[in-house]
Amino acid sequence: MSLDQVRAYFGFTKMPFGKSLPPSALYKSAGHQEAVARLSFLVSEQAIGVLTGEVGSGKSVAARAAVAGLGPSRHSVIYLANPAVGARGLYTEVVSRLGGEPRFHKAALIAQATSLLVAEASERGRAVTLLVDESHLLDSSQLEELRLLTSSEMDSASPFALVLVGQPSLRARLRLGSFAALDQRVTLRYALPPMSPEETAGYICHHLSQAGRKDTLFSDDAIARVHEAARGLPRAVNNLARRALVAACIEKASIVDDKAARSAVAEVSAD
Repeated sequence: MSLDQVRAYFGFTKMPFGKSLPPSALYKSAGHQEAVARLSFLVSEQAIGVLTGEVGSGKSVAARAAVAGLGPSRHSVIYLANPAVGARGLYTEVVSRLGGEPRFHKAALIAQATSLLVAEASERGRAVTLLVDESHLLDSSQLEELRLLTSSEMDSASPFALVLVGQPSLRARLRLGSFAALDQRVTLRYALPPMSPEETAGYICHHLSQAGRKDTLFSDDAIARVHEAARGLPRAVNNLARRALVAACIEKASIVDDKAARSAVAEVSAD
């Protein structure tokens, strides 16, 4: 059964539980709001922060929401989604996003990146935020390069805000003695928690409402089963809720009940 058939059956204006919601329309759990508030403060202070969470916890969504409202006239946001670019790639991305033509030799590239970061604030009046997603995948050389990049004027005036977003292993890595110099500069550390059962219920209702259904479509026991199987992680809730909708549609049911939720959980477990 196609998603278009499911959408038509339930009368959705669009399929719920997708990734297309703008930051302003996201469900704001307590953990999400706390993460956004802390990161917003971090950006204003031009400091270093570490945001961690389990896979699918919504940490990347929270990080992007924190910078979504920054005005381009006063802020420059550099979002690095793939740390696999290597140490040189970090500098190349910074230079390119700040309007420069990356130099070939690494030493010159480093100096160029540092100069552009400082100039962005001192000459253009724009605060820079470097947001590095999947930071737990950064290798040792990349972490060292970030330390050197933040050290240029960090003791007097930070040239940019650095946000490292990654899985819980990132925090453990930074505590290793070899990264002590970077770890000591971290101003903010926040571990994004999973949603509570009540928040999962609110999350499901919010996404259904965004898709045009403001009535009760998921039964309480179905929501409880989805929450337990997903462990309160938004991405897993999305996956299970969509599959439960499909199961209910196949059964020609008017609501998503526990039977549909059990079918979704069994299907995911079999993947």
